[in-house]
Amino acid sequence: QVQLVESGGGLVQAGVSLRLSCAASGGTFSTYDMGWFRQAPGKEREFVAAISWTGGNTYYADSVKGRFTISRENAKNTVYLQMNSLKPEDTAVYYCAAKIYYKASYAYWGQGTQVTVSL
Repeated sequence: QVQLVESGGGLVQAGVSLRLSCAASGGTFSTYDMGWFRQAPGKEREFVAAISWTGGNTYYADSVKGRFTISRENAKNTVYLQMNSLKPEDTAVYYCAAKIYYKASYAYWGQGTQVTVSL
């Protein structure tokens, strides 16, 4: 069983940067694809970014492409989401997710961390 714990959220002003971290335990981190999702109030959860188990492939939602960067550090069992040029519409609870590389769906989810971007 994989446990995921997000950190790094907070209340920030538009235009600044924030870095989220997700620490994993209980599994072989290097065999997991990792993703970040978010859910804004009254909206469905949406995909933000993902990184393959090798770190060689990254994927982004159009809404964050060019502003957010996902990365991983297997030695620390941690995945990061660097968020630059934050906008009020980035306000949401951000969730970290994991899936074994050969599986189609994310099976493990963190509790989420709140990011609030004010004008």
